[in-house]
Amino acid sequence: MKNDAKIEWVFNNYQAKERTALDHLNSAKAEEIIEFHRSFPMYEETPLVALKGLAEELSINNLYVKDESKRFGLNAFKVLGGSYASAVYLAEKYTSGILGYDDLKKFDFEDDKILFVTATDGNHGRGIAWTAKQLGFEAVVFMPKGSSLHRIENIKREGARVEVLDCNYDDAVRYAKKYADENNGILMQDTAMDGYNDIPLWVMQGYMTIAHEIKVQLKGTKPTHLILQAGVGSFAAAILGYFKNLYGDDVKAIIMEPEKANCIYKSAMINDGEPHAVTGDLETIMAGLSCGEPNPIAWPILRDYGDLFVSCPDYIAEEGMKLLANPKGCDEKVVSGESGAPGLGLINSIMKSEGLNEIKQNLDIGMDSNVIVISTEGDTDPTSYNKIISGL
Repeated sequence: MKNDAKIEWVFNNYQAKERTALDHLNSAKAEEIIEFHRSFPMYEETPLVALKGLAEELSINNLYVKDESKRFGLNAFKVLGGSYASAVYLAEKYTSGILGYDDLKKFDFEDDKILFVTATDGNHGRGIAWTAKQLGFEAVVFMPKGSSLHRIENIKREGARVEVLDCNYDDAVRYAKKYADENNGILMQDTAMDGYNDIPLWVMQGYMTIAHEIKVQLKGTKPTHLILQAGVGSFAAAILGYFKNLYGDDVKAIIMEPEKANCIYKSAMINDGEPHAVTGDLETIMAGLSCGEPNPIAWPILRDYGDLFVSCPDYIAEEGMKLLANPKGCDEKVVSGESGAPGLGLINSIMKSEGLNEIKQNLDIGMDSNVIVISTEGDTDPTSYNKIISGL
């Protein structure tokens, strides 16, 4: 459906004969993964910020924002997936059992010249470059046309070689795979392809550190609603799988995307159970979500467990950024970038727009609701961030 706010949505009408298993996204696995991340000397639990003033204004019980701008000093969450996937890959190749940070730093990789290869809109590539730098490996990162100069420079500062291609993100992924195959590189990507499933799954599992931290930080409060942004869907599927494992259908999930890169929404609209791509430039300010092809191992989880799929114009992200930069009452300020803030912008619109009442009523969002949004990045493009929050 569509309303005057230019937001489109579809409720999940897919009738699965049997839901996709979530065994690989359970709390026991998450505890193992968070112990790996805790082995890093720069590990700190990122804040879960309670926006009491905004929650009161929106007439909901609690509204929480997980602030991933504080993750490992990298201003985004993506390093969680890349670092864990790298460690599992290296452990399986060279030894038995997962390696911690000190083990990886000291391990003798038999003089192998290890090259990590990936494609990115910014944050994932920086995480892979950072991981390679920690281990003394090389990294090459391919980026789609129109990539932010700030994000390019941040990746280069981690020691990686960066090449901006004249194509969109999905074609950059294919190019990265070809390059890795031809140069004896290790493709460290967050989306699966034919014959390439293990590393994308490990990347997804690495993101569960966020969900596990949230569960502990809530101190027994049960979330009722998750608002999760999707690019290829890996992040959203990981967080969704973790919480559905814990709370079943007591927690409702809204999966949201930019309107010009809305492959998950399109797949839900077609409703044949298969993932469907969108093509073109995929232009959006939400660069980290500018993906036209669903991750084939994430899509079945979103299809079977998501409750609502939403396609949003860019102004939703802008509104979220402004709300977090200009907090209500005693609420804490959160610096959130274009891909980090759309969840906050969406819940604000749902609760304030009469045209979105169907969503509010169908998902029972109200005075008893505990809503979680995850700000997946900070001001990864400071120029754009400052322009948006100042209203220029």
